[in-house]
Amino acid sequence: MPTQVRRQEERSAATRRILLEATVSCLVERGYAGTTSPAVADKAGLSRGAQLHHFGTRDQLVVAAVEYLAQKRLRRVGQALRRLSIAGCGPRQDRIALQEAALGLLAEALSGPLYAATLELWVAARSHPELRAELIPAEERVNQELEHICRSYVTEDPVQIRLTLDLLLGRGVSGLLTAHPDHRQEQILAIWAQLLRGSAPHD
Repeated sequence: MPTQVRRQEERSAATRRILLEATVSCLVERGYAGTTSPAVADKAGLSRGAQLHHFGTRDQLVVAAVEYLAQKRLRRVGQALRRLSIAGCGPRQDRIALQEAALGLLAEALSGPLYAATLELWVAARSHPELRAELIPAEERVNQELEHICRSYVTEDPVQIRLTLDLLLGRGVSGLLTAHPDHRQEQILAIWAQLLRGSAPHD
């Protein structure tokens, strides 16, 4: 690939990242209604033309931004778990520790400002068909990654995977109004891990 083309692609990718980060910041600070195209361009320090070049509509931009950071956080979860894992095998205690670590990391990823920004889009999508059309495929991609992490480190049972994600998503919602004390969160996740192990075949 010619150097000039490579540099142009690198600049384009950097501009996209700036726009996506600025969009999430606007969503967290102002909500969906306040995340206008001019507001994003201003926060990103870019022109409206640059924004329109990368994302044709506001809905495309806000959905891409939330998916971008969701995938970014899930990659960090996967990297942390791979560092803790010993080639996917080892003593039973190692597997238990890995399972509980996975639940804790997923709970952290599905909480806080990013999760609040995601919920802003879910609520807005109820009455905005165009936004909903953009959001559903993005959410399906994120959900596939969540399921993959659960299947690899928490449980292989499809029903238990769904129940685990529903538990974590629900905890994320309830924690937006009143933060969960760390010790209580750890206790609940440990109990859930025990329940999963209790219903799994014994080694």
